[in-house]
Amino acid sequence: MKGRQIVLGQVFGRDAAALMQDGRLEDLIIDAGHVTPLPPGAICRARVDRLVKGQGGVFLKLPEGARGYLRDRSGLREGQSILVQVNGSAEEGKAIPVTSRLSLRGRHVIVTPGVPGVNVSRRIRETETREALEAIGQEALSEIDAGNGLVFRSVSASAALDEVADELNQLLQLSRDLLADRDGPPELLLDAPEPAEMAWQDWAEPEPDSIEDGGNAFDDTGATEAVEALLSSRVDLGGGAWAEIEALRALVAIDVNTGTDHSPAAGLKANIALARDLARQLRLRGLGGQIVVDFAPMPKKDRGTLDQILKAAFKSEAAETVLLGWTAMGLYEISRKRDRLALRRLAGQA
Repeated sequence: MKGRQIVLGQVFGRDAAALMQDGRLEDLIIDAGHVTPLPPGAICRARVDRLVKGQGGVFLKLPEGARGYLRDRSGLREGQSILVQVNGSAEEGKAIPVTSRLSLRGRHVIVTPGVPGVNVSRRIRETETREALEAIGQEALSEIDAGNGLVFRSVSASAALDEVADELNQLLQLSRDLLADRDGPPELLLDAPEPAEMAWQDWAEPEPDSIEDGGNAFDDTGATEAVEALLSSRVDLGGGAWAEIEALRALVAIDVNTGTDHSPAAGLKANIALARDLARQLRLRGLGGQIVVDFAPMPKKDRGTLDQILKAAFKSEAAETVLLGWTAMGLYEISRKRDRLALRRLAGQA
C-alpha cells in the first residue's frame, strides 16, 4: 500500500504496533512485559544501593529485585528513596539504565516534573497559536505547586484547545500523584505505555493515511513478514550485495559484502545502500551500544560521501547517536543509545 499506515495487532503472540511507509516497515513497538517487568518508559520508586566513586553514578535497587544505574549521583546518599524512569535497556545480568528526570508523555503535551517552564515546539510557528498554548500552560501550572514543566508537541497546533487542556490537566494530576509517592521501598508506580498508546502518541503526525486494527492486521499488511525478516542477520542491499548484522555481547558487528559484483564501483554502491538503511535497521532490530561497520573495500576519497550519507540517515533518529568515524584499520564506529529491547530478545531468540 502507498502512503503512511499504522498497524495495530500482534506479533510473536504479543501486542504490537507497526509504522509502514509505502509498504516498508519504518518503526515497531512490541509489548515487552514477557521479557522484563521494567521496560523503557516505566516509572518506579528506587532505593540508592551503592555510590560509584570516580564514575559519578550510583547503583539502585529496583522493583522485582532488578538493579538500576543512574549516571547522576548529585545529592544522593545510600538508602535514599528516589523516583526514576527507565530510559534504556541492558543485557541480562547488567544494570538497567534509568534517569531521575521524569517525562510524562501525552499526544499533545509532555509534562516534566522538576524541570519548570512552559515550552512550545519550534515547529509551531504561528504566533497566535503559540501564545494560546503558552496561556493554557501558565494557567494550568499556576493552579499546582511549582516544580512542573511542560512541552507542547507540534501536533497540539491542530488540536482543539480544550482537548489539549484536558490532557495537560490529567498529566499534571499524574505528576502530583507520583511525586507524593516518592518515599518507600522499590515499587513500580507507572508501567510503560501499551504499544497502541505509544503509536497514538508518536506516530499520529503527520496524519496516517490509514489505521489497520485487528487480529490479522499484521499479516494482511505484510508487517509480520517484515518483522520476521529482521530476525535474520542478513540484509539484502540489491544487485547481489548484502550485509551481515551480528549483535554480540560487547558490540554490534556489521560486515558489507559486494557478492558477485566485481566492478570498480561495487564497494561504494553496496556501502551507500547500507548507509542509507542503517538507522532503520538498528531501530527496528533494537540494537545499540558500540557499533562497528566493516564497509566493503572502496577508495579512501569516497569516505567523505559515505560520511554525509550516514549523517543524513541518522539526523532524525530519536535515539542519541554519535558517528565516531573511521578507525586506523578502516572500520567505522558508531555509538547509539540502547533505547529499546532487542527484537530477537522480544521474539524469544536471545
